[in-house]
Amino acid sequence: MLGTLLADLAGIDGRHVIVADAAGEHRLWLRDPTPGRPLAAIIPLDRDFVTRIATLLRFHRRLLGREAGPLPRGWPLTPYRLARLSLILRALDLRDGGATYRQIAVELGREDAAKLSASDWKMSASRSFVVRLVRDGIAMMKGDYRKLLRIR
Repeated sequence: MLGTLLADLAGIDGRHVIVADAAGEHRLWLRDPTPGRPLAAIIPLDRDFVTRIATLLRFHRRLLGREAGPLPRGWPLTPYRLARLSLILRALDLRDGGATYRQIAVELGREDAAKLSASDWKMSASRSFVVRLVRDGIAMMKGDYRKLLRIR
C-alpha cells in the first residue's frame, strides 16, 4: 500500500492526490488517471529543478515499498521563518484593509512609530521593517512563495 489518501480530487485537468507519509506527505497530479497505465514524471528544467527531483526521489522510494526518507534539509520552516511569514500575512492584511505603514507598525507592536515626527518616521527602522514585510508579501503573492519550497 502506498499510504493513506488524505485527498483525492478529480478535475478536468486530471486527478489530484495527497498521500500520507510520516516524514512528509506526497502531492501528486495525475494527468491521465487511467488505472493500470504506467506513471511518468515531467520535470521542468527551471529554478526549482533540484527541489522537484528530490521530491520525485522521495516518492519513487515510496513506490518501491521503502521509506521515503526525511524531508530535504531546508524544507521544514524554522521558527524564525514561520514568525516572519506570520508578520508578512498580518502586514498584507492590514495594508489591503487600507492601513498606512505607520498604522501597520503600531499594530505589529512597534508602538514607537506612533510617537515619531514625520521626518523621524521616514528614517526609522520601524518604517523600513514594515515596508520590507509588505514588499516581500506582495512578491510572494506574485509567485515568490515557491522560494519557501526550494532546497536551501
